[in-house]
Formats: sequence, structure tokens, C-alpha cells
Amino acid sequence: MTTPPPGDDQNDDDVPPPPDQPLPPAYLPQPPWNPPPAGYPPPPGYQPPGQYGYPPLGPPPWQPPTPRISVGMTFLGAFLYMPLNFVVGFAVLAMSEGSGHGALVAGAVLLAIIAFGGGATLLATSNANGKGFGLGLMIGWAVLTVVSVGFCTGINPELYT
Repeated sequence: MTTPPPGDDQNDDDVPPPPDQPLPPAYLPQPPWNPPPAGYPPPPGYQPPGQYGYPPLGPPPWQPPTPRISVGMTFLGAFLYMPLNFVVGFAVLAMSEGSGHGALVAGAVLLAIIAFGGGATLLATSNANGKGFGLGLMIGWAVLTVVSVGFCTGINPELYT
């Protein structure tokens, strides 16, 4: 516990310090503070308030989100699968003229590999257009299967009887 300076004692029992002990530096009289004169150079590394290099408070400025899948390429992939299916389907029918059901099964597997193998490969890329096109191939296969009741994609069991 320190001894308060004379006159600041809360109990009003001012006791002077012993004569053999000097006063602590905080109790000695201080010279008055004078501000530096105008034009005085600031200390090295000084920056005015608001320019300390901290990031600004608040949310970052708004930026439009980057697309993850291109919607236009999804539609293009779905529509381009249909002519591809048409060409592969006629090639399979031309090959299956006398060979039985083997060519039909191979055609159905080839169409599924094109749609789902190629589509999954394109979906695995980081390119938004490639992802959209791969998804479009899969959607094209599904739409064509539903619309043709499986005849165009080779999954209808009536083709193999």
C-alpha cells in the first residue's frame, strides 16, 4: 500500500512521509505539458487516425457470385443428346439386322456410357460450361427415355422379345 500525497488522504489524517525517505517520482512536482510547435515532425511510423492499415469494418463490397453450372449449356447438352441418340440408334438398327439382340444391348450400353460416363466426367471439371453440358447430356438421356418409353435409349424390354 502506498501513502497518498499530502492533502489527498481519505481519512483526513495527513501523515507526512518520514524525513529520511524521499518522495516517489509520481509525487514530485511535474513541469507543465506544452504541445509541440506547429510544423513539428511526427514521430517515425506515425499515421493519422483512420489510416492504420486495418481492414475496414463491415461486410466486403458486393460482388456477383460466380456461376457453378452454366444453365445455357445444360439446355444445349440436353438438346444435342437427341440428334446424337438418333445417329447412334440408326447405326445400331443397321448393325442388328441379322445379328439378334447383341447389337441392341451394345447400343443401349453405348448411349448410357455417352450420357452418364461423359456427363459425369464433364461434371467433375471445374469449368461451369463443362458442368452444364455434362448435366445436359444426362437430362437429355432421361427426357428421351421418358418420352419414348425407353425405345430410343434401348431400355424398353419390348425391344428384346
